[in-house]
Amino acid sequence: MNFQKLITHPDKIFWPDEGYTKLDVARFYEAVFPRLKSYVDDRLLTMERCPDGMRGECFYQKKAPKGLPARTPTKLIHHQSGDVNYVVGGLLETQIALVNLGCIPVHVWGSRGGRPDKPDWMVFDLDPGSGKFADSANAGLLCKKALDEIGLASFPKTSGSRGLHVFVPLRPGPSFDDVRAFATRICERLAAEHPKTLTIEQRINARKGRVFLDAMRNSFGATVVAPYSLRRRPKASFSTPLRWKDVRPELDPSEFNLGNYKKHLARADAWKDFFKQRQSLRLS
Repeated sequence: MNFQKLITHPDKIFWPDEGYTKLDVARFYEAVFPRLKSYVDDRLLTMERCPDGMRGECFYQKKAPKGLPARTPTKLIHHQSGDVNYVVGGLLETQIALVNLGCIPVHVWGSRGGRPDKPDWMVFDLDPGSGKFADSANAGLLCKKALDEIGLASFPKTSGSRGLHVFVPLRPGPSFDDVRAFATRICERLAAEHPKTLTIEQRINARKGRVFLDAMRNSFGATVVAPYSLRRRPKASFSTPLRWKDVRPELDPSEFNLGNYKKHLARADAWKDFFKQRQSLRLS
């Protein structure tokens, strides 16, 4: 694909310290798209637009903007606050056009456009109050153990920053409310069993350095950064799928970045079986 015609001001610097440009971001997404595609295909996207790169002002936008390529798919969703016409992922052309608008990360719904009220994954967002990835890794291993005990396969990835995301592929059927309630029960159990290190406390100042177990990403309309999404962080790190044996306290998430992504793409896909392991939740 000759995507350069979609990029205006390709030499615009997005990461001043590293010298990465808007064109570098577009090239990254072209390279990772064969793996990214399955996580954005027919999914509603929320845009985080940073026209001046990682140090500039950013804003979120749900409504599909004018000026996108004519083939860009969209989906009208009714919210209590009003109708929103979302951009739908799945085309490389769409992804590159979003980069041109300054979209560095990719924020996706937990459901597909064809069945927007039926999630096909459950996600746990582990946010360390200490700011240390080591705490996220340890919390992630506890989350895996809890999921293993109820027979659910799970897949970890770096958030692209200091956190860890734990995904559980699902067979569509339960509503977002059902999935969120299921995830919340697991978070409550873990926090009760490990009160010194884990918490479900919403107030930041009450977490006291513990890892926050967030189940709210499983709400209708909520988003999470997709696997292989770049983040607006130093070194231009990206959210990287891992194998559980790779989730170690000493891991530095920033080692997966715009400067060395080709090396990581040359390795086997840690999540190649993700959508082959769709599972049902026992809601009763």
